[in-house]
Amino acid sequence: MSDATTTARQILATYDGPRLRIMEVCGTHTHENFRLGIRKLLPPQVDLISGPGCPVCVTPVGFIDEAIWLAEHGVTITTFGDLVRVPGTSKNLAAARADGARVQVVYSPLDALEYAKEHADEQVCFLSVGFETTVPAACLAVSQAHAEGVGNFSLLVANKTMPNAYAALKGSADVFLYPGHVHAITGTQLCEDLVEQGVSGVLAGFTAKELLTAMAVALSKAKEGKPFFVNAYPRVVKSEGTPAAVALIEQVMEPCDTEWRGLGVIPQSGLRLRDEYAAYDARKKHDMPVIEGHANPACRCGNVLRGEITPEQCPLFGKVCTPLHPVGACMVSGEGACSAFYQYGGNLS
Repeated sequence: MSDATTTARQILATYDGPRLRIMEVCGTHTHENFRLGIRKLLPPQVDLISGPGCPVCVTPVGFIDEAIWLAEHGVTITTFGDLVRVPGTSKNLAAARADGARVQVVYSPLDALEYAKEHADEQVCFLSVGFETTVPAACLAVSQAHAEGVGNFSLLVANKTMPNAYAALKGSADVFLYPGHVHAITGTQLCEDLVEQGVSGVLAGFTAKELLTAMAVALSKAKEGKPFFVNAYPRVVKSEGTPAAVALIEQVMEPCDTEWRGLGVIPQSGLRLRDEYAAYDARKKHDMPVIEGHANPACRCGNVLRGEITPEQCPLFGKVCTPLHPVGACMVSGEGACSAFYQYGGNLS
C-alpha cells in the first residue's frame, strides 16, 4: 500500500467533521466505489449518493420509442448494447428485433459508419447518447460520412452536456465527485466557476488510489467550511481539456434544450446536429413525428438520478425490477446506480 493511500485511509478513518452528502455524478464511480470496497471505509456521517452521470439512465423513454419507430419503419438501428434492453413505453429494442427489426450492436459510431458503407442498400442510424466524453466520436463519424458522401447514415441524437446539469443539481449534495472523463474533454474552468456559486467538488479518477485520494480531499476541504474545487485526477484532466475535441464538437453540433430522465428539460444541456449536417439527422432525414414516451409510473429511477433516494428505497428494486427483467434504465446500464446496488448488495455490502 502506498504512502498516499495510507494517508487517505487515515483521513477517512479519523474524520470528525460535519455530515456530508457526496454525489457520484459519474455512474462508473458508483460501481468502482462499491467494487473496490471504498464505501466501507467511509465514516458514518458521510453519505455517497448517486447522480445523473449514466448516459443510458438519463436518456428519456421517448428516445427509445423514437428508435423503435425508426426500426419498425425499415431503418437499421446501430447502438451500444445497453440501449437494446432499456424499456420504452411499451417495449424495448430487443423486442423490436425479435419482431423482425434490424438492430445491430456496435462499439463506436465509426463502427456504425462502416456498417453503413458495407450495407449500402440499408438506411443505417446510430443512437448517439452520452456526454462530452463520447460526443467527439459521433461528430467524427458524421464528418467522415459527409466528406465521403455516405448517404445512408444518420444519427438519432440524445447527447447531453454537463454544465447546466450541474446548475440543475445545485443544492442536492454538499460535494460533487466530478466525472473525470467528461472534464478530460472540457477542462476544469466550469468546476472553478462553480466554486464562486458556492458549489464544491473534486475531480476523481477510477483506480482505488485515485478514488481514495478524492474522498480524502473532499473530507479534508469540507472541514474548512468554504466552497472548494480540487483536481485529484491531474494525470488525465488538464485545465484546458482537449481543445481539438471541443472544436470538433462545435463544428458539427450546437447546444439545444433537452430532456433528462428524472430532471426534466434542462435548457441548453443537449446537442443537435448543425444545419450543415441536417442530412445526417435521423429525425429530419426520416420525417419522424413527435413522439412522447411514458415511463412506468412505479419506477423511481428519476428519484435515484436526483440523489433523493437510494435504489433500495424503490419498491420495485430487487423484486419486480432486476437485471434480467429491468423496469428502469438504472437497472439496465453497466453504469446505472440500481445495477450497482443490485450487484454489490447496496448499503448492506
